[in-house]
Amino acid sequence: MINEQIRDKEVRVIGPDGEQIGVMSSKEAYFKAKDAGLDLVKISPNAKPPVCKIVDYGKYRYEQARRAKEAKKKQRIVETKEIRLSPNIDTNDLNTKVNQARKFLSKGNKLKVSLRFRGREMAHKDVGKEILDSFYEQLNEVAVIDKPAKMEGRSMVMFLSATK
Repeated sequence: MINEQIRDKEVRVIGPDGEQIGVMSSKEAYFKAKDAGLDLVKISPNAKPPVCKIVDYGKYRYEQARRAKEAKKKQRIVETKEIRLSPNIDTNDLNTKVNQARKFLSKGNKLKVSLRFRGREMAHKDVGKEILDSFYEQLNEVAVIDKPAKMEGRSMVMFLSATK
């Protein structure tokens, strides 16, 4: 809220240099800001009394946008990558998948390893568990199990993340 939009009875006013002017009516604070050729901006509406600052509103909005942009730059979005296996996978194919998983984990992504059972393969869930265990054993120096292998419908799923 700025200038006339501020309808509170009393507000705590901070001057353009950052010094506290004191508690006064919102009209009086608005006229002080107008005399200085600046705007009255409500900074903290939940405080008792609300805190307003005398600043150039355009410059204030620019500073806020710049701070938000800086904070966004520092954020790191962690993606979840998925690797799909099958119960009758060969060792060389498994090694290829392990190398791909190693790349994903080195970039800081989480990893979902899913093993899909088709048809009569559902009778051999123990084989699927062994494959997921061997997959993790090859990655145990770079990965940690977030969620152990668990059946979800026709798939056995395990979640991994990189060690710190």
